[in-house]
Amino acid sequence: MNKTLIICLVCLTIISCDKQKKDTETDLKLETLIQNEMIKKTINENIPTIGILIFEGVIINEVVAPLDVFSNPNIEGKQFFNVITIATENKTYNSAHGLKITPDYIIDNIPDLKVLVVPSSYNPENQTSDKILINFIKKQNKTTDYIASHCAGAWLIGEAGIAKNKEIVTYVTGGEYLKKDYPSLNVVDDNKITVIQDGKFISSNGSLVSYTASFDLLEKLTNKEHRKFVESSILFDRIK
Repeated sequence: MNKTLIICLVCLTIISCDKQKKDTETDLKLETLIQNEMIKKTINENIPTIGILIFEGVIINEVVAPLDVFSNPNIEGKQFFNVITIATENKTYNSAHGLKITPDYIIDNIPDLKVLVVPSSYNPENQTSDKILINFIKKQNKTTDYIASHCAGAWLIGEAGIAKNKEIVTYVTGGEYLKKDYPSLNVVDDNKITVIQDGKFISSNGSLVSYTASFDLLEKLTNKEHRKFVESSILFDRIK
C-alpha cells in the first residue's frame, strides 16, 4: 500500500513539474510576442529613416523636436521620412521630466538609418559609461549621412571618438567642460553659437534649440520650401 502511494506521488510530481515547465515556456513565448508587438512600427522602405536615441533620463524636448519636425508630410501629404525611437532595451524609460517613453526599436534590430539623433540627459556620464550605447553610435557613424547631437549629447559624440577636430557645440556654459573631457573636439563658443554643422555632424545647445537644428537639417535633406511649410504647420514661425 505504501509502495503504491509513493509511486502515485512521484507520478503526480512529475506531471506537475512538466505542466509547470510548459506553463513557463508558454509565458515566455507570450511575453516575447507582446514585446515584439510593442516595438513594431511600420517602415516605408522607399523613404529614409531617422533614428532618435532614448535612454533613462533623456531630455524629452530633444526627442520631441526631431520627431515633430521630420514626421511632418509636405503640402501634398507626402511623407519624406520614417522617424523611429531607438534604445538598448525594450522597456519603458523615464525622461528627465517624468514622461515615460517606450522605444520603437532596440539597437540590434533596426532599419538602415540616414540620420542618427543623439539627445542628452542631465547626467551624461550614465550614457558615456554605457559601452553598448557608445559602440552603437560608433557603428552608425560608418553608415549614416548625418549625426545630430543636442546639449550634452556632445559628450556621447566625444566618447565615441567619431568627430575628432570637428566643430561642435553643447549646452550654454558647457563648452569648457566638454573641451576638457574631449580635447580632440573643436568646441565652439556656446554663448555665441546655438547650432553648428561641420561635415556630417550637426549640434545644438539642446532643449528648444533642438527645433532650430532639426529645421536646419530638414532643409538640407529636402529644401527651403518644405522647411517653411513645416515651420508654419507646427506654428514654429509664430515664435521666431
